[in-house]
Amino acid sequence: MFDHTHAHITTWVLALVLFAIALFLQKSGNQKGAKIVHMVLRLFYLLVIATGLMLFIRHQSFNAALYGMKFLGGIVVISMMEMILVRLGKNKKTTAFWIVFILALAATFYLGLELPLGWTL
Repeated sequence: MFDHTHAHITTWVLALVLFAIALFLQKSGNQKGAKIVHMVLRLFYLLVIATGLMLFIRHQSFNAALYGMKFLGGIVVISMMEMILVRLGKNKKTTAFWIVFILALAATFYLGLELPLGWTL
């Protein structure tokens, strides 16, 4: 089942879309809608982690260190998404979290493309 990355890519793409929707709803003042989308996004965090863990367990023998770094990078991306939404809801600064989010997302995406299951750039 997890010889391909289709399920994992689908879950993280949907998570990023839900993150953008939750941000938009919070910025527009629709707190109830933002809270609902945020709860659905938390479910997708679990799905992203579950599918990523299954891929990691199945394919870590290719390059355990880089797959481990990618897994940790993914956890950092999810953590920053959550911290950004929670801090925005409390009207606190999120600049540092955005920087970490963008760097971790770029690094994780790059590793995902460069490792054996990804594309060769």
